[in-house]
Amino acid sequence: MKGKPRPRATPEQALYAMDRMIALAQFGQQDIAARLGLNVTDLTCLGFVIEAAMAGEPLAAGDLAERAQLTTGAVTGVLNRLERTGYARREADPADRRRVRVVMAEDAQQRILQVYGPFYERIGALFADYTPDEIAVIADWFTRAKGVLGESLDEIRAETP
Repeated sequence: MKGKPRPRATPEQALYAMDRMIALAQFGQQDIAARLGLNVTDLTCLGFVIEAAMAGEPLAAGDLAERAQLTTGAVTGVLNRLERTGYARREADPADRRRVRVVMAEDAQQRILQVYGPFYERIGALFADYTPDEIAVIADWFTRAKGVLGESLDEIRAETP
């Protein structure tokens, strides 16, 4: 399958387009979180809960704190709000009753897809406009860019007084 002709772009133009997309996504996350009755931090943590559930992996509260780079006290507040809004619940870890696992509520995914579904459909349609090789390049770029961003954020955090 041959790809469609694409407009030429410089790295600077691509960086500008990425910056604009990230800015829009940040504002969008605020809107999506509000629509779901959450704040952005809670929505981000809920994403980690969903990711673990889809992978079939248990997620301990401490693991969630580490992934979200929050203190365990802050995660307690997040979990209180996620339980109150019906997106997740705590349960004792059967292997270690001192640990708490975070489990997605049964109807949480359906409620979330009501908001995210149209977006995912549009992105799916956008991907349909690209060849498998082009999608592989896009996925590779996002994966590698995430690593670069993570390294840069670690440096910024280390230098922050």
